[in-house]
Amino acid sequence: MLITTLLVTLGNLFFPESSAFHVSDYTVSLLGKYLCYALLALAVDLVWGYCGILSLGHGAFFTLGGYAMGMYLMRQIGDRGVYGNPDLPDFMVFLNLTELPWFWAGSDSIIWMVCMVFLGPGLLAFIFGSLAFRSRVSGVYLSIMTQAMTYALMLAFFRNEMGFGGNNGLTDFKEIFGFSLQSPSTKLGLFIATAIALSLAYCVCHFIVKSKMGRVVTAIRDAENRVRFVGYKPEHYKVWIFVVSAMLAGLAGALYVPQVGIINPGEFSPLNSIEMVIWVAVGGRNSLYGAIIGAIIVSYAKTRFTAIMPEAWLFALGGLFVLVTLLLPKGIAGLIPSIKQKFSKTPDSMEQNS
Repeated sequence: MLITTLLVTLGNLFFPESSAFHVSDYTVSLLGKYLCYALLALAVDLVWGYCGILSLGHGAFFTLGGYAMGMYLMRQIGDRGVYGNPDLPDFMVFLNLTELPWFWAGSDSIIWMVCMVFLGPGLLAFIFGSLAFRSRVSGVYLSIMTQAMTYALMLAFFRNEMGFGGNNGLTDFKEIFGFSLQSPSTKLGLFIATAIALSLAYCVCHFIVKSKMGRVVTAIRDAENRVRFVGYKPEHYKVWIFVVSAMLAGLAGALYVPQVGIINPGEFSPLNSIEMVIWVAVGGRNSLYGAIIGAIIVSYAKTRFTAIMPEAWLFALGGLFVLVTLLLPKGIAGLIPSIKQKFSKTPDSMEQNS
């Protein structure tokens, strides 16, 4: 990951546009968006691949993190908006609001933004997880509940009264930490920051799944009743891993927003959450690097398909999911051990097998 980031940076900065090794600013932004998706896939894999919780609502945590960043970016616009009001975002002036809603208080602070990126999704995951897991809701019922939660949030955020820009969401951002979002150097900086965040998140997830708590989580996935029988409380571990995963999803959303320039209720769409699950299925459940590979490959395919045949993308996505389920139950990551085993066979062992 770090080597790829270094090569992209060198290609963008030191090679002219006429060179075959030049990486354009558009490509840098696109790769940055793919890395955000990869971070989100990592979060989904943590709860689905290692704990067996099939969440169809991670779009909610991703979008809440994005809104926290969006609120901070909106406050950085100041008097450069259409209406020139230094205290209120344009959509609030349009709605005839005279002062900021209480939940926007402190939104111009970096510290507030960082806290809300993690606390917003984490708190929602804690409340939802505590109610669901303590009631021993699991399987398809839990999946439906997570998607219902996401859908309810989408409907709520579409309303202008919520104070989040309604249907249009938050957009027209100018700068981040004092740097113009239109500047190529800022786009490159956001790409590098996303790559570093993804690398750190991978290390955190790897540490979790290899720790004692991670092994308990995996045991819950394989035999929850046995884990409960030997004295553990599976619901506590489920809530903990669900909250950690939600925070990672919120971080992905916060990094996504400045790179695409908008956040709106459409990100809560249930289809987005289903697509996240397909990323992990294609890359390989129970494999952290597989989730990253799956997210990048499917996102790239979506970019190509929607440019050539936008109406065919959903059919292609559904077909891809069916093919992977039937032919590659362990995803792309499952192919790697098979290939290694095939090429590691010595002539003697092949003769013995024959």
